[in-house]
Amino acid sequence: MKKVLKRIVLDVLYPVRGVSIIDLAKSIIEINGINSVSITVKEVDVDTQNILVIIEGINIDYDDVRKIIEKEGGVIHSIDQVVAGEKIIEPPEYLLK
Repeated sequence: MKKVLKRIVLDVLYPVRGVSIIDLAKSIIEINGINSVSITVKEVDVDTQNILVIIEGINIDYDDVRKIIEKEGGVIHSIDQVVAGEKIIEPPEYLLK
């Protein structure tokens, strides 16, 4: 059985003007293999906002996600978590504080 990506957590710099995070989430959820998308605004500046994008699914294609984010003007700062395999493993509590 092929092991696939089940969760990706991304730190993204995203423009304030333009496509809303609601529409960004709607675009991401349309990618095959993605079941859930959560976007949280962490910080807002005059022109940009720092958003946390959490994506879960059964076979996430990172390149497809990256292309949509970049098409809408976003820049991925970092990949903060990746989960692959049969089940989702949560990080230890002390790392989440």
